[in-house]
Amino acid sequence: MNAIVEFCASNMHHGTDQLLRELEEDDSIDVIEYGCLGNCGECYLFPYALVNGEIVAAETVEELTVKVRASIAEQQAERDALDKLLDDL
Repeated sequence: MNAIVEFCASNMHHGTDQLLRELEEDDSIDVIEYGCLGNCGECYLFPYALVNGEIVAAETVEELTVKVRASIAEQQAERDALDKLLDDL
């Protein structure tokens, strides 16, 4: 299952458009851009994205890139562990 990373068009002034374009190149990630994600407080203050529905925010786009990729890896590891647990039942 591909990770889903969602971006708010209103947040692009923080430079998240660079991250969006980078993630679009990765076939294991589905990238979606919306006009508004309804997180106006985060949107105004920080670069952020939703990773599989969870807010990931940072001070800079570079930091956000690291956090988004870490969140994707962490969530995948959790899914893999759960799948293994269910297989062992």
